[in-house]
Amino acid sequence: MRILVAGGAGYVGSYLVPVLAERGYDVDVVDLMWFGDHLPEGIRRIRKDLFKVTEEDLKGYDQIVFLAGLSNDPMAEFDPSMNFVFNAALPSYVAFVAKKAGVKRFVYASSCSVYGYTVNELYDEKSPTTCGYPYGISKLQGERGVLQLQDEHFSVIALRKGTVCGYSPRMRFDLIVNTMYKFARTQKQITVNNPSIWRPILDIRDAASAYLRAIQADYSLSGVFNVCSGNFTVGQVGDMVKAEMEKLNGDRIGIALKDIKDFRNYKVTVEKAKTYLGFQPKYIIEDVVEHLHRHCNGLPSFDDEQYYNIQVFRKLHHPLRIE
Repeated sequence: MRILVAGGAGYVGSYLVPVLAERGYDVDVVDLMWFGDHLPEGIRRIRKDLFKVTEEDLKGYDQIVFLAGLSNDPMAEFDPSMNFVFNAALPSYVAFVAKKAGVKRFVYASSCSVYGYTVNELYDEKSPTTCGYPYGISKLQGERGVLQLQDEHFSVIALRKGTVCGYSPRMRFDLIVNTMYKFARTQKQITVNNPSIWRPILDIRDAASAYLRAIQADYSLSGVFNVCSGNFTVGQVGDMVKAEMEKLNGDRIGIALKDIKDFRNYKVTVEKAKTYLGFQPKYIIEDVVEHLHRHCNGLPSFDDEQYYNIQVFRKLHHPLRIE
């Protein structure tokens, strides 16, 4: 099977692409390489603007996994217009061209951010999507755009992912568990901005498993699926990172609690993905921390701008803008 991973040189793609290749898939990556190239040898790279992708470019691929776009709230809020172009219009365009090219399935990287503020309810895929922030709005628009193209010959699966964490060859330290790990390592203290807020967390290894299950599903299956490793309050995450780091390093880790208001609060059920995709999450917060610790010991610096999407984004697209 031939698979094209759009945006495959980013954080998730740099972990997922080798997993696909190891399982015998013929994988190509199309990416502008904003965050460098951390892909293994033997993977065909296509450095191209996805808005310039043509029907001819996509002929011969069985499936497309779409990981491209702006990947978090800081990037979206820094440049809302670019956010809506890349997160709403771009996936719809690529899916449109893919369908014309005869691609059988389009797997879209959506986000649980679409739910917004859920109070204390456990949300499934039929629950209201009420996010009022640029990132969540744009991910929902992208999702609706690609799902509109689904028919009996073109399967579309949208994975609403929790916050992905863990080690990737294209590393990030601007994600909740990764950030807490960084500060536990470098400052022996974790800051918890609001301990009561809920977040679905997705270990990057479980994320790769979710994409595999989507790729391998029968072509008659389409739809939206929540995927996460588990739901945790930010306070729980802080306590778990603290305990695991104290076990791994032997250092005492402090926790600084704050009460910063956050209008993003959601927890989700993954029963639909378990039932229809066969998705079975395996990892918990302690596993994420151990995964990070095992791979990040040799990093020369945790503060390099390459590990922070907003810093790379500012430098590439707004070099003269100062905030």
